[in-house]
Amino acid sequence: MGKLKAFTDKVWYGIGAVGLDLSYGMFNGRLSKYMTNVLKLSPTFLLGLTAAARIWDGVNDPMMGSIVDNTSTKFGKYRPWVVAGSLMNAVVLFFLFFNPGFSAGSLPLYFYAAVLYVLWGMTNTAADIPYWSMVPSFTTDPKERSILATIARAFSGFGQGVVLIGSPILLNALGTLKEDGNYEWTQKGYTLTAVACAVGLLLFSVISMSRVKETVVTKPKEKFSFRKIFDVFKQNDQLRVFILFALLSNAGFYTTSGAQDYFFEAVAGNTKQAAFSLFGTVGSVLGLAFIPIMMKFTSRRRTYQLSLIIALLGYGGMALSGNVLGSDIGLNLSFLIASVGTASMFVSQTVFLADIVDYGEVKMGDRNESVTFAMKGFLQKMAYTIQTVILFASLAVSGFGDFAAGAGSGVVYAAPVKTAIKLVFYAVPPLFILLSLIVFTTRFKLHGKYMEEITEKVTAARERRIAEAEAEKAGKNAEA
Repeated sequence: MGKLKAFTDKVWYGIGAVGLDLSYGMFNGRLSKYMTNVLKLSPTFLLGLTAAARIWDGVNDPMMGSIVDNTSTKFGKYRPWVVAGSLMNAVVLFFLFFNPGFSAGSLPLYFYAAVLYVLWGMTNTAADIPYWSMVPSFTTDPKERSILATIARAFSGFGQGVVLIGSPILLNALGTLKEDGNYEWTQKGYTLTAVACAVGLLLFSVISMSRVKETVVTKPKEKFSFRKIFDVFKQNDQLRVFILFALLSNAGFYTTSGAQDYFFEAVAGNTKQAAFSLFGTVGSVLGLAFIPIMMKFTSRRRTYQLSLIIALLGYGGMALSGNVLGSDIGLNLSFLIASVGTASMFVSQTVFLADIVDYGEVKMGDRNESVTFAMKGFLQKMAYTIQTVILFASLAVSGFGDFAAGAGSGVVYAAPVKTAIKLVFYAVPPLFILLSLIVFTTRFKLHGKYMEEITEKVTAARERRIAEAEAEKAGKNAEA
C-alpha cells in the first residue's frame, strides 16, 4: 500500500478530525449540564441512560468496524462511511440540543433525550471508526504513522479547543446574566452552538474526504459475524491490554472536561471558564510537538510513559493551586501542563492501535483494521460513561438535583455539592492516569526489537499484495 507522501496530503486527512471533534466536544463537554440544568432531567436517570447506551455500543461499535472492513465501493471503503456518518451525526447533534416543545422534566422529554443520546453514539461511530481506520492503511513506517497521527490529533485538538473556548463565550453571550455575576446558559444558546458545530462537522468531513485518496486495501477473508469480532478480542492479547490502559487514561481526561461546567458553575464561577479552557488548548498544542521532539531522543514507549507522568504532575498542580492555594493562574497553568501530557498521550494511542493491527495480522493472518480501530471510538464513549457515572452519582448523592431545578435564579450551591464536584474534578483524573501508567508499563509489549520484527513481516506482506494487484491489473489490461 502507498503513503500519504506529501505533507499537504496529511493535512487534508487531518482536517477531517476537526469536524468529528466539534461534535464530540459538544457531546462530552456540554451535554451533561444541558440535560440537568436546561432540560431538568434527573442525574439518576442519566446514570442509567449512559450505562444502557454503552452496553449497546459494545455491540454496535465492533459491528460497525466489521461492516466497514467488508465495504467495497468505487469511492473506497472508508471515505463513503466518513461522509455519510458525518451527515447523520450532524443532524442528530442538532436535535440532541434542540427541544421541539416538550415541557422541562416531562416524560416525553425523557424519551426524546434518550433516543437522541443513543442515536448520537451510533452515528458518531459510523464516521469515527472509518476515519481513524485509515491510518494503518497508509503506511507501515512507524515514523510516518507518528507524523500522520500527530497531524490528525492536532486538528482533533483544534476542534475540541474551538468547543472548549468558543462555546462558553457564545453561551454567555446568548445567556442571561444572574445576580451573582455569572451567566445562565439557555436553550437558545445551546441550540445555536450545536448548529455551528454540526455545520462544521459536515463541512470539514466533506473537504477532507474529497482530497484524500484511498490506496489498495486488503479484502477480508470472510463476511461479518459476531464470532469473528469475538475472535479478534480473544486472540489479540495486546488489543485487550490497550483497551485497559487507554480506557483508564481516557476516563481521567474526560472526567476533567465533563466536570468542568459544574465546577465553574458551582465552585469557581463560569466567567473564569474560558480562560481555563484557553490554557488547556494551548497545552494541547504544545503536547502535539512533544511527540516528534521526544522521538528524536528516546523510544515511543518511554515517550508515552513520560506523557502520563507529565499529566500526573499537571493534575497534582491543579489540586494544589485550585483547592489548597486558591490560585486561578496556578490552576490554569497546571491544566496547561496536564494538557501537554494528555495531548501527546492521545497521539501515541493512535499509533499503538496501528501497531496492534500489524500485530494482529502477523498473529492471526487478518488485519481487521476497522474492528481494531472501533476500539478508539468505543473507548472514548466508555471513558465518557465512566466519568458520567462518577459525576452523576456524586451529584445525586450530594443533592445537586434540588439546586439544578432552581438554576437561573441566583442559586448558591451547598457545601456537599461543591465538595462532591471538587473531588471529581481534582482527585479522579490523576488516579486513573496513575493506574493507566502501571498497566501500560507492566503489560504492553509492542515496542523495541519485537515490534521491529513485526513491522518487517507486515511490510513484506504488503509489498507482495501490491505486486499481486499490479500483476492482476496488467493481466486484465493485456486481455482487453
